[in-house]
Amino acid sequence: MLCTRLTNARFLTMDPDHPVAHDLGIWRGRIVGLDEAVTSLPSAEVVDLQGATVLPGFIDAHVHLAWTGFKQRTPSIAGRTRIDDVLAVVAEAVAESPPGAWVNVAGYDQRALGRHLTAADLDRVSRGRKVYLLHDSGHGCVVNSAVLAQLPGDLPHENGFLAEGAMGAARALRLPYSQRELADAIGRAARTCLAEGITACAEAGIGGILFGHSPVELGAYQLAREEGLLPLRVQLMVSADRLRPVAAHRADGIPRALDLGLRTGFGDDRLSVGALKIYTDGGMMARTAALSSPYEGLGHAGQLQDDPQVLADTIVAGHLAGWQLAVHAIGDRAADLALDALEEAQRRHPRPDARHRIEHAGLIRPDQLPRMARLGVAAVVQPNFLRNFGDDYATIMGEERAPWLYRGRAFLDHGIPLVGSSDRPVTDGSPLRAVQFMVERAAASGRPIGPDEGITVDEALHAYTVAAARACHWEDTLGTLTPGKLADLTVLADDPHHVDVARIGDIEVVATYVGGHAVFLQGDQRLLGRPRET
Repeated sequence: MLCTRLTNARFLTMDPDHPVAHDLGIWRGRIVGLDEAVTSLPSAEVVDLQGATVLPGFIDAHVHLAWTGFKQRTPSIAGRTRIDDVLAVVAEAVAESPPGAWVNVAGYDQRALGRHLTAADLDRVSRGRKVYLLHDSGHGCVVNSAVLAQLPGDLPHENGFLAEGAMGAARALRLPYSQRELADAIGRAARTCLAEGITACAEAGIGGILFGHSPVELGAYQLAREEGLLPLRVQLMVSADRLRPVAAHRADGIPRALDLGLRTGFGDDRLSVGALKIYTDGGMMARTAALSSPYEGLGHAGQLQDDPQVLADTIVAGHLAGWQLAVHAIGDRAADLALDALEEAQRRHPRPDARHRIEHAGLIRPDQLPRMARLGVAAVVQPNFLRNFGDDYATIMGEERAPWLYRGRAFLDHGIPLVGSSDRPVTDGSPLRAVQFMVERAAASGRPIGPDEGITVDEALHAYTVAAARACHWEDTLGTLTPGKLADLTVLADDPHHVDVARIGDIEVVATYVGGHAVFLQGDQRLLGRPRET
């Protein structure tokens, strides 16, 4: 056996049985040994990492690849703080579009403008086109009068701002993206992930209506893989919109399912079907996350996505059909609904290793923590939300609730699996910046957000490796640098344990390996040097 040996590095394996190594061997895409177990083996090549730090490849357990890829190619108003400047960008996009076309603009966030844009604002520059501005949260949009005219007259909106289901109704007026468009967008986003050390991710919902997903979207991922556009491992959450009543055998106890009974676990180590994605509420950016008491100064408490019983029935049906569930619940009222339904589902059909997940778990009250622990539910959090939006979130939650936002320490102390993710492209997707926030609990402005929720560097790295792998049922193949597992590695210029916490987010990712192959190299092998034949 001639293996590839990576040497002269500090390998942080995340495996307590062999936590640090200096050599690692790779053969046929897998790790074959560490240290003395490989130094004596014949090597096809030896790669000198010149003192770098190596971790298991980061796993982003909640990301939107297609949306990310489209956003990268869409005109954006991000950073504009004046209405006239925003409208100038929209006017330019309109001018470049053919008559009768839909005009998409990204980067919309009313907080930067001091108020929502209106249909009348957009009408000033739309020149007969249909204009659609997607909110950065993904939970709302602003459209012009040409779009409103095609929607039912009783559809709720605020002068052209459409939230949640109303947004979905507007998006449904358009053709879905083609598989070709989706595959190209997926490829663009995947390359961005690799540059940040991410080797695997969970796509948080295919086949739904919110982002204009195609009913044949899984085929776009197959196309991307076939054409070499998918250089990282992807697990696909399926939108609960795709469930339908089935005439299954009574003994199966399955009231609703995906066609052919497809569920969590189908696929291989490169592309697989993961959890069933169920939305229960909106988002804090759009002020639609469902809270048990109102937002500070706003007089309302957000909204659920549907009638509570309909949502609960969907959760139970997904559990009975054998799915792992990824329940989107940002506000504490939504979390109550999710926990109640999961408890009922487990009562009706116990599945101790179902590994259900609460996606976001953005505001969790102290009394909800023991329930999450008892149900074995993982918290899949997005630390960079607070790093980038913490000042705003803390203000709208108020002094009592701000410490409950996107918790860290409380989850771990209660035995709740803490899983790291980004929700890319809603905000910065860098795992290292998220690790920094999880430790220091400070917004980019320096404002502390729930400092008692801070955790250690090792615990934060665990959330993006070991815990994320287990949340995605990948623990047998990913998450640690252990012999027999897939050789997915992140090569860093510094050790996150050995730099000031404030510098963790700036550590350079110099290489990313998937299956033993360097799929990203920073600076054209500046660090790696030339492999030596032996």
